[in-house]
Amino acid sequence: MADRARPVSIFREFIDSEASGGIVLMVAAALALVVANSPLAATYFGVLHAYVGPLSVSHWINDGLMALFFLLVGLEIKREVLDGQLSTWPRRVLPGIAAAGGMAVPALIYVALNAGDPSTLRGWAIPTATDIAFALGVLSLLGNRVPASLKVFLTALAIIDDLGAVIIIALFYTTGLSGAYLAGAFAVLAVLIALNRMGVLSLVPYLALGAVLWFLVLKSGVHATLAGVALAMTIPLRRAPGIASDLEASPLHRLEHGLHGIVPFVIVPIFGFANAGVSFAGMTLAALGEPLTLGVAAGLVAGKLVGVLGTSWIAIRTGLADMPANAGWSHITGVALLCGIGFTMSLFIGLLAFADSPALQDATKVGILAGSLVAALLGALVLRLGPMPAPDLDES
Repeated sequence: MADRARPVSIFREFIDSEASGGIVLMVAAALALVVANSPLAATYFGVLHAYVGPLSVSHWINDGLMALFFLLVGLEIKREVLDGQLSTWPRRVLPGIAAAGGMAVPALIYVALNAGDPSTLRGWAIPTATDIAFALGVLSLLGNRVPASLKVFLTALAIIDDLGAVIIIALFYTTGLSGAYLAGAFAVLAVLIALNRMGVLSLVPYLALGAVLWFLVLKSGVHATLAGVALAMTIPLRRAPGIASDLEASPLHRLEHGLHGIVPFVIVPIFGFANAGVSFAGMTLAALGEPLTLGVAAGLVAGKLVGVLGTSWIAIRTGLADMPANAGWSHITGVALLCGIGFTMSLFIGLLAFADSPALQDATKVGILAGSLVAALLGALVLRLGPMPAPDLDES
C-alpha cells in the first residue's frame, strides 16, 4: 500500500508526458500530410505564409512558439546534469558515448552522399537529431516489452543529442549577426545571471526578461529559439528556505512542470502540423533516390543504428559503461533504430539549412518522414520480437 502512495519521480513523469506527446505528434504529422495533399492544401499553405504583424504565421511558430520548446529542452538538460540521470559520470558515460556516435555516423553518411553538391551539403546536421517525444511514444506502445532502464537510457541519450543539436545550430546556422542587438542580448543575459546569483526565486522577472531576450536574439541574427536555452540556464535549481522538497519548490522544476502541460501537447504538435505538410503532387519514387533525400533517410536509419549500437557495444565490451538493467543487445538494437526518428529537431535544422529554398526543404521533409517511419517500424519490430525483459524492481 505504501508503494502505491509513493510519489512518481519527475524523471518518470517526464517520460510519461513525452511518450503521450509523441502519440499526439504522430497524429498531427499525419494530419498535415493529409491536408497538404487534399483540396485544403491551398488554404493550409496560404495560412502558414500569411503575416501577423512583423512575422508570418510560420515564423511565429518556428521562431516564437518553438522558443518555449527550446526553453523546456534547456531546463531538462540543466536538471538532468545537476540533479538527475546525468548528474554523475557513470550515468553519463553510456548515453553520452551513444549520443556522440549517433550524431557523427549519420552526418558522415549524409556528407558522403552529398559531397559533390555544395547546395545540399549544408544539411549535414539534419539526420543527427533524435525526436525524444516520437521515440518515447513508440516505446510506450510496446508496454512491458521494454525495461524501464531502456526508457531512461533513450531519454538521457536524446537529451544529450538535443544539447548537441543546440550547439550545432548556434555554431553552424547563425548568419548576419547584428553587434548592437547581440550586445543587448548579452546584457539581458548578464542581468538574468545576476538575479540567479542574488537568490531571486520568483519566475516573473526571469520570464519578463526572457521575452526581452527573445526579441533581441531574434534581431541579432542568432536563431531566436536559442534564447529559450539561454534563459533556461539562468533559472534557479534551488528551493526556497524552509521548504523541504526541491522537486516541488525550485523555480526550475515549477517552470518545467508548467511547460510539460503545454509543449508536448500543444506547441510541438502545432510545429509538426505546420512543417510536416508536404505535397506529393508530381513526386515519384525516384525522388527518394536524390542525394539530399537519401542522405537524410539513410543517415537516420543506418547512421543512427551503426552509430548508437556500435559505440554502445564498444563502451560496454571495454568496461567503460554497463548494460542498462534487465536489457539485452536486442533491446539496445531496437533503441538504436528508434533514435533514427528525427522529426521535430531534424525538421527544425532542415528549415535553417535551406531557409531560402522551399524545394530543398520539401526534399528534406520527404527524407525525414521516410527515414523516421522506417526507423520507427524497424525499432518497434525488433523490440516486439525480442525477448521479454525481467520484471523491473523499481517502477518509481
